Amino acid sequence: MSPALAMHERLGPMAVNQIKWRCRRGLLENDLFIERFFSRYEQELTHGQAAGLMKLMDLPDNDLLDLLLRRQEPQGELASEDVLEVLTLLRTPA
Repeated sequence: MSPALAMHERLGPMAVNQIKWRCRRGLLENDLFIERFFSRYEQELTHGQAAGLMKLMDLPDNDLLDLLLRRQEPQGELASEDVLEVLTLLRTPA
């Protein structure tokens, strides 16, 4: 399977649980966005989306919150397709 196709392959339950653990944040506001994301998309999460999510989780809490609340938009390397896709899903209102 090509790397491009693998990015669209769904994650298994064990991988999703590891990502959920990695996504725990210090700010409750971020956690609320992330919990809503997982409640909606956990069963459909792909390797590409997981990669984008991990890039977002590398940000400090306040920078992540600024992106989630649309105070800022991703810049530079963070403005990749996988990050933008996940950010759109995270921002989708209830």
